[in-house]
Amino acid sequence: MSRAVLAAGWEPVPFAVTAMEATLAPPPLARPEAVVVLSPTAARLALLPEGAPCLAQGAATTLALAGREVLTSAIPQAEGLVQLLKDRFPGGGQFLLARAERSREHLEEALRGTPWILHPWITHRERPVDPLPEPPALDAVLALSPLQAEVLGPLCRSLVRLAWGERTRRAFADVGYPSHGWCEPLLPALQQLLLSRG
Repeated sequence: MSRAVLAAGWEPVPFAVTAMEATLAPPPLARPEAVVVLSPTAARLALLPEGAPCLAQGAATTLALAGREVLTSAIPQAEGLVQLLKDRFPGGGQFLLARAERSREHLEEALRGTPWILHPWITHRERPVDPLPEPPALDAVLALSPLQAEVLGPLCRSLVRLAWGERTRRAFADVGYPSHGWCEPLLPALQQLLLSRG
């Protein structure tokens, strides 16, 4: 992401207002056909069952699952995981879905009522950093999640506020600090957004 920001002519400045923490919740299914892992964070923090293959939607998640059998979708989005499940397990089955507390629940909706039964497993949650840091000298902030938008809106009210995804855009508005721009959560879309803000 930093490379994409630099390529658009902006300087990325790390400024963390949230952090991830493991829930340490045990899996709700002891012997799944496979575990669908939605993010590198889920891969790092989940207590994954031994021997179950993992399905991942992107290179970063695949890398975080090093040492395990990993099947990666051709399309690096949740929609690609639906097709991967259907292709690799044509008869359906019982699957764990390792995800964050505030996932958009696309897979659950897409597979509801089908032979591919997902058991959501909340492996991690995002929380605000306490105490919140003082913002460094910035021209804009980019919220990568709804919770980041909820924190950054009032904290950085005088700055340009950009949102990664529609849900994050709505979260800025919900706390009374609408975003000045948003993009689909894809790096080319982020570059276009930053280039348009020049």
